[in-house]
Amino acid sequence: MTEAATSEQGSTMEFHPRPQAGEARPWAFPTPERGALDNGLTLLRCHRPGQQVVAVEVLLDSPLEAEPEGLDGVATIMARAFSEGTDKHSAEDFAAELERCGATLDAHADHPGVRLSLEVPVSRLPKALGLLADALRAPAFADSEIERLVRNRLDEIPHESANPARRAAKELSKELFPRTSRMSRPRQGTEETVAAIDAAAVRAFYEKHVRPATASAVVVGDLAGTDLDAVLADTLGSWTGGTAAPRPVPPITADDTGRVVIVDRPGAVQTQLLIGRIGPDRHDRVWPAQVLGTYCLGGTLTSRLDRVLREEKGYTYGVRAFTQVLRSPAPSSPEGATGAAMMAISGSVDTASTGPALDDLWKVLRTLAADGLTDDERDVAVQNLVGVAPLKYETAAAVAGTLADQVEQHLPDDYQGHLYQRFATTGTVEATAAVVSAFPVDRLVTVLVGDASQIEEPVRALGIGEVTVVSG
Repeated sequence: MTEAATSEQGSTMEFHPRPQAGEARPWAFPTPERGALDNGLTLLRCHRPGQQVVAVEVLLDSPLEAEPEGLDGVATIMARAFSEGTDKHSAEDFAAELERCGATLDAHADHPGVRLSLEVPVSRLPKALGLLADALRAPAFADSEIERLVRNRLDEIPHESANPARRAAKELSKELFPRTSRMSRPRQGTEETVAAIDAAAVRAFYEKHVRPATASAVVVGDLAGTDLDAVLADTLGSWTGGTAAPRPVPPITADDTGRVVIVDRPGAVQTQLLIGRIGPDRHDRVWPAQVLGTYCLGGTLTSRLDRVLREEKGYTYGVRAFTQVLRSPAPSSPEGATGAAMMAISGSVDTASTGPALDDLWKVLRTLAADGLTDDERDVAVQNLVGVAPLKYETAAAVAGTLADQVEQHLPDDYQGHLYQRFATTGTVEATAAVVSAFPVDRLVTVLVGDASQIEEPVRALGIGEVTVVSG
């Protein structure tokens, strides 16, 4: 390019004005509109302008504790079988129809019940809801499909057992809960119980526990221009079934006597850590302070655990502390019934560092109990938890999932919005008291998946509880 041409080009070049940041707008988690269909199905709807992909969550009152004895995993097989054909479509046709809608349908079973999750462009919502309704109303549960799902599940179990994190979670549940509790056993069943499941067992579980009168649906997205009432009446409203008496919810008990269980993996170069106990769920007024304090302890890269174990000592790529609701009391539960949440710390360290890492982890907990959190730690946690919320809930699926959690845990519809307000008003002293109560140094069950020959003696020397070694 010649100098003249360059000069000429430079004289005609125009720069667009640099975009300027707009004014910050107030944000709040949305409160849904609650109602019910004629068939008794509880409905929560939430209009989210601009969200052209609609998310639908259907919650079925079929908890794991309702599984028949010896058939652990039947709820999981049923959940997976909902998308394997109906009275109108074979399994292949059903999958093809979903694909034509641009829709995805997933389902899983957990302690509170079975949940189906649908996402679809709003323009295809009627068709996709029709398919979902067919799956709920008249699932095929064909013998061949159930047999295939059982085989698939049996194939998954050895892989899960080989995964250190999954193996640690399985052992922690077994240690915490009594053998008679469903919570002590794997959510998706064992090889023995899954192998006993057939189509007749799945149908019997469905007929006993799945009906619209005890189910709930959450619909979130841009609903402008959609006659949602008419669409629902033609789809989910066509699902019929009888009523059922409220199911009694058994109390949750756990043994958090301080102890260590080593799951032996000879030759392992890393040790998987999972430390936990049971504490209050979201119905307890301490929950906001508990979440805030736990975040300060191990919620992010700047938390205390990471600062010591990762940045200062180099034991690990990261250690996290978290709370996970297991089950909440139903409104029909006896007075005084409580729910439960798992309070846990998880991560992995190299084998040689297992003893020193646990020693330093306990020092962090003892220092926290003695000196408390700082105001700066509390402020950063509030900024992170509250500040990230608008991004966390950008999609309809994220909003629908949280609303479904609220329904599942029998919480008020405006719970999540008020939770962020409570974070902002929770003080450092409250957060400290809550996290110290959640992780008392003498009431923690520690599971280590690693090479027992290398880690047993260093762990025993710490004096953090009786040490037991089990086969991996």
